[in-house]
Amino acid sequence: MILFPAIDLKGGQCVRLIHGDMAQATVFNDDPAAQAENFENQGFEYLHVVDLDGAFAGKPMNANAVDAILGRLKKMPVQLGGGIRDMRTVDGWLKKGVDRVIIGTAAVRDPAFVREASRLHPGKIAVGVDARDGLVAVDGWAKSSELTAVELGKRFEDAGVAAIIYTDISRDGAMKGLNIEATLALADALVIPVIASGGLASIADIERLLQPDCAKLAGAITGRALYDGRLDPQQALALIKSRKAA
Repeated sequence: MILFPAIDLKGGQCVRLIHGDMAQATVFNDDPAAQAENFENQGFEYLHVVDLDGAFAGKPMNANAVDAILGRLKKMPVQLGGGIRDMRTVDGWLKKGVDRVIIGTAAVRDPAFVREASRLHPGKIAVGVDARDGLVAVDGWAKSSELTAVELGKRFEDAGVAAIIYTDISRDGAMKGLNIEATLALADALVIPVIASGGLASIADIERLLQPDCAKLAGAITGRALYDGRLDPQQALALIKSRKAA
């Protein structure tokens, strides 16, 4: 299991939201590149970055911050989401050094785009499945679609998508713990690897993710718990490493 530290970008700063509400943004670092470097130095192996402004605007809005992150990291790969809705944007980020791009809103509205991107860039395309009350949300979580998480995931079973990143919006940033039940239900329904997101709050959540029934999950994303000190990175990474060695 990979534990992804998260950097959410708003106005060039590293922030965390509650339930995806842009009005409830807490700034944790004015220098996202320094934060990314810190995560790499702590031993994390993969970074999760979201351009929050881009998710609302439908195009990249924090490109300078992402460029700075890519320029600062020595070897830690980056997966990036937010405002990625056309092939030009996909191509541009991958050429700049992003390891994997995450397509969210466009996966709902233009599934053919996801399929084509996956064909052109094998292993480099993930789909963001962000659900509120069981239905997938779009446009920076501002609107709800009529699709369930499983229905959206099923669209891409044969497309070569590298991963599904599943977020329970009701738990995101709220420190209530991951929605393991819904995440496992999605993973059971798909062959695409699933990454859990939204609500990871403590070492207890890491321990839960390391139970046998969660072995099918590819990883989990953590944000606020790292920033406010509820989750000790060294303890979490050591626990994951010990279970892998067992």
